[in-house]
Amino acid sequence: MGVITYEMEVPTTIPPARIFKAFVLDFDNLFPKVVPQAIKSCELIEGDGGPGSIKKVTFGEGSQFKYVKHRVDGIDKENFSYSYSVIEGDALMNTLEKICYENKFVPAPGGGTICKSTSKYYPKGDIEINEEQIKVGKEKAAGMYQAVEAYLLANPDLYN
Repeated sequence: MGVITYEMEVPTTIPPARIFKAFVLDFDNLFPKVVPQAIKSCELIEGDGGPGSIKKVTFGEGSQFKYVKHRVDGIDKENFSYSYSVIEGDALMNTLEKICYENKFVPAPGGGTICKSTSKYYPKGDIEINEEQIKVGKEKAAGMYQAVEAYLLANPDLYN
């Protein structure tokens, strides 16, 4: 079976620079605070946070998974884009070699941002990928965007 690509767009009322700072640049600190049931902790275990760095994300009590390690593949602070690959952890379910994510935060017509995410799932060998599980994961990701948006709306002085 080949690579499966899944695209998602999540609109938010938050401007691109602000949502990028919160969602990408301060992910390690913000997510355990805003969605502790999903993300318990995030630690930089190799590098300086830029391309090539490795981060370990430990999931919260509400997750079916324990942890993942991801490699930062690219970060563009001027164009508000970020890419990374999940390279280790039980979220790969022993069926995936890796999952690559590309996230771009673009201005929405009339204000706010459209958070565009492309995910590529690379199966091991001829393993069939359960697309329903991918869909459930994407719905949880959309919920995290919404949680961050609510947090930023409640804290208008943060990440300006």
